Amino acid sequence: MANEPENTPIDEEQPTAEAVEPVAEGAAEAAPADVARLNELLAATQQQVTDATLRGQAELENLRKRTARDLENAHKFALERFAQELLPVRDSLELGLEAARQAGGEGTEKLIEGSELTLKMLSAAMEKFGIAEIASEGEKFNPELHQAMSMMPADGVESGTVITVYQKGYTLNERLIRPAMVIVAQ
Repeated sequence: MANEPENTPIDEEQPTAEAVEPVAEGAAEAAPADVARLNELLAATQQQVTDATLRGQAELENLRKRTARDLENAHKFALERFAQELLPVRDSLELGLEAARQAGGEGTEKLIEGSELTLKMLSAAMEKFGIAEIASEGEKFNPELHQAMSMMPADGVESGTVITVYQKGYTLNERLIRPAMVIVAQ
């Protein structure tokens, strides 16, 4: 019964034997060209997928590195605002210590000794967290580290050299948090 296609009703969606044969003959002739074209498309698509995967992996790795660097900088410079608030305290302590040394007199020895110990502890704590004083006096003027208040003629000193420091400058992990205010030789 299966060999009797004439007795079977024809479904409009299914092609008839006559319609299939020419397609089959054409497909047999075009098959190597179509297969080659499909293989080329497949290879191109696989290459695109490989390229996209590599780009995605590279972007992910770059994101990881950038995030790690940002996190490291956040840890490294988290103390910046605190350090900026602490520097005037250190300045005042140093000025008070200098005034006590100049005044001399009875009873100031203990005050000077206590102030020196306090300043030493503060300096050690600042160094521990990467806050460093900028060496300025006698150094060549560096606009990235120094702020020139004025220029003065100075005998025996090369022009452009810092001769007086009004206010010390500081860095936090080699990043400037306050420039040194200086007078420069003319």
